[in-house]
Amino acid sequence: MSDFRRLNENVLVSPQLAPEDIAAAAALGVTTIVNNRPDGEDPSAPQGDAIEAAAAAAGMNYVAIPIGHSGFSEPQVSAMIAALEQAEGPILAYCRSGTRSTLLWALASAKQGEDPDTIARTAAQAGYDVSPIRSLIDMLAAR
Repeated sequence: MSDFRRLNENVLVSPQLAPEDIAAAAALGVTTIVNNRPDGEDPSAPQGDAIEAAAAAAGMNYVAIPIGHSGFSEPQVSAMIAALEQAEGPILAYCRSGTRSTLLWALASAKQGEDPDTIARTAAQAGYDVSPIRSLIDMLAAR
């Protein structure tokens, strides 16, 4: 069952996707799936190759930017910015709960110059809390 949460008109986030969720995403106009969950994190969950195949079958792009327990890195933030810039329509990013996807979006948005308070409000409206990385958001936005 799909639990897509809209952050803005071009970005949705979700807990773990199943291949059958891809059709629902396509119906919303999603053109790119961004996987923020490392393969093997939960062996019983659909792995990246299954989601990538379903996305390809639906005519969507697929990007893997895994976020493990070690946290976020500059290359991951840059990869998310690239995914956002290269998408030809809305993207749907997912992880186990949607939190890592939201936090990565928040960091990418800050690095692109978005206001930190706006980022925090947007995430909160979707049910996510960016306070654990707020200092990083502030730092990236100040650059």
